[in-house]
Amino acid sequence: MKPVEIAKGVYHVGVHDWNIRDFHGYSTEKGTSYNAFLIVDEKIVLIDTVKKEFADQLLANIAQVVDPKKIDMVISNHTEMDHSGGLPRVMHYIGEDKPVLCSKMGKKNLSQHFSQNLNYRAVENGEEISVGSRNLVFLETRMLHWPDSMFTFDKTNGILFSSDAFGQHYAGYEMFDDVIGNAVMPHAKKYFANILLLYAPKILKLVEQVTQMGLDIRMICPDHGIIWRTDPAKIINAYVAWSRQEPLNKAVVVYDTMWKSTRVMAEAIADGIAEAGVAVKPIHIRSSHRSEIMTELLDARAFVFGSPTLNNNIFPTVADVLTYVKGLKPKNRLGAAFGSYGWSGESVKIIQAELEAMGAQIIDKGLRIQYVPDADAVAQCVDFGRRIGQAVNE
Repeated sequence: MKPVEIAKGVYHVGVHDWNIRDFHGYSTEKGTSYNAFLIVDEKIVLIDTVKKEFADQLLANIAQVVDPKKIDMVISNHTEMDHSGGLPRVMHYIGEDKPVLCSKMGKKNLSQHFSQNLNYRAVENGEEISVGSRNLVFLETRMLHWPDSMFTFDKTNGILFSSDAFGQHYAGYEMFDDVIGNAVMPHAKKYFANILLLYAPKILKLVEQVTQMGLDIRMICPDHGIIWRTDPAKIINAYVAWSRQEPLNKAVVVYDTMWKSTRVMAEAIADGIAEAGVAVKPIHIRSSHRSEIMTELLDARAFVFGSPTLNNNIFPTVADVLTYVKGLKPKNRLGAAFGSYGWSGESVKIIQAELEAMGAQIIDKGLRIQYVPDADAVAQCVDFGRRIGQAVNE
């Protein structure tokens, strides 16, 4: 991958990871990129590095623009190893005495990650430095999504180097929003749902802060995926909408099944929800990845979970998804539970407790069907779905 000049004197020098398919529990069927950016001015600045395995490729990319040893400073917006893993190799090559600018928490975290005694310099929130013809401003974005996270803003070109915000796990030669078009939005939605939903209140405060500062953002360069150069407001507005957690008239029926009884229930419940005029999607857990399920749940008003009872408990795959979803702290949701059972039938009660723990308003007492659903049981499921659909419409 050759460096690309994205603005005068500003180059994308990052790398593609075409083959990665799992990113700490998040499915990456399109791979990902580790974006790094080089500013060539009176001072030469590298913004972020890459995953450790790609450090030499990063240096080779930089060498196509300038001798890497001419780099004057490195900015580390985020300590996570997909962006800082290559830092020791880069600093060893360009000179370990050169400054690494980071947030206060970044200095602490980088020191704990790496044994080298690098020249870390913590910057203040709002601090501004000159690198020649342009000034860079640092914005602390603590817990978006790590305690050390920060943005770097190039005031001259209006470029926001946004670290893990506004990104997507996507590897492709379509580097810009105007090239890939709307095809990028599902990847951006999935990224938000699985990584940033937990921090939705902080995102709203950050957008408000940036608005008050009057920053003229003309381009957004995240550390993963495409660059927003034509319509950066599009992804900012999407983040605001997703962060407000004002879900659509939509329900998602998430289930697993042993002998297909819970599947029959799930599909009949979905039929009832659809009859109420509500958009609905049934999802079989073992046919879907948890991160795909979470993406569907992002804008759903009703979370409907179903499980057979196994060893007086819920099915392990259902427990996995419930735990994952609960950790992302969705708000303003309705919840309902259902399941088939043989002789004890605890699954519905356990699911309801999990939904309540994530703050969902329980629609109904839940529906249990023993063994194989007959015609009457299927009718109960359809009616249960109608009640869920009516609650969504209220």
